[in-house]
Amino acid sequence: MGSRLRLASVNVNGIRAAFRKGMGDWLADRDVDILTLQEVRASTDDLEGLLGPEWNVVHHAATAKGRAGVAIASRGAATIHRVDLGDEGFDSAGRWLEADYDVDGTLVTVVSTYVHSGEVGTPKQEEKWRFLDAMSERLPQLAAHNELAVVTGDLNVGHRELDIKNWKGNVKRAGFLPRERSYFDRFFGDAGQEVETVDGTGGTGLGWVDVGRRLSGEVEGPYSWWSWRGQAFDNDTGWRIDYHAATPALADRASGYTIDRAPSYDKRWSDHAPVVVDYDI
Repeated sequence: MGSRLRLASVNVNGIRAAFRKGMGDWLADRDVDILTLQEVRASTDDLEGLLGPEWNVVHHAATAKGRAGVAIASRGAATIHRVDLGDEGFDSAGRWLEADYDVDGTLVTVVSTYVHSGEVGTPKQEEKWRFLDAMSERLPQLAAHNELAVVTGDLNVGHRELDIKNWKGNVKRAGFLPRERSYFDRFFGDAGQEVETVDGTGGTGLGWVDVGRRLSGEVEGPYSWWSWRGQAFDNDTGWRIDYHAATPALADRASGYTIDRAPSYDKRWSDHAPVVVDYDI
């Protein structure tokens, strides 16, 4: 790894299927240093076999086989810092993985996370609330551990109206509920300051930075997920639910934010597109 750290994050929607559909070609051309993966749905052996010997892989599989799964692949070796999120009774397996990397003598902490999609009025949504609560506890600890830290992955929440094409039709659906969005108001609110939230609950800002929004500006999207159904992809009726959430010190080193949207529907290898950012280390 040189002084430029290229970090790519993608929900692969099953990595074996993604490679069958062309993910390997994308990866070969993208000059990525660290790759975070969500919804891997495969074994560590599968991952290592697909990525090849030049990649060092850390993997946290889900408790239920064939579900979720997060991984981080890197050109250099990692020291796993932590894989469990929240209290002992909370099963975060396959959804949260932290690793520390030595980048030319500088420690960088990278997280790959896959937040529950949720479903209003079901246990799935209760699990999502617990996960977001656990994240709220962990983010300050991460920032204290290392001022150069980034949480990447499929966070399954569109924070603002700019993040979802059809936001008006989704206000009462998981992924754009005011209560969900309010967690993000706090994540990205000024550190230690009282934050106004969309659901009115308020709270204290944690000071993390939404790198995608900072570098894209006040524009619609750019979206990172489109349904396989209908004309969602062709019409760019998408959601921006894949993030690089960085500590301020690391966010200040970010450039070149890109969402690698497939050129056409038939060239897609996941329903998500990779989110790629360069960090000057």
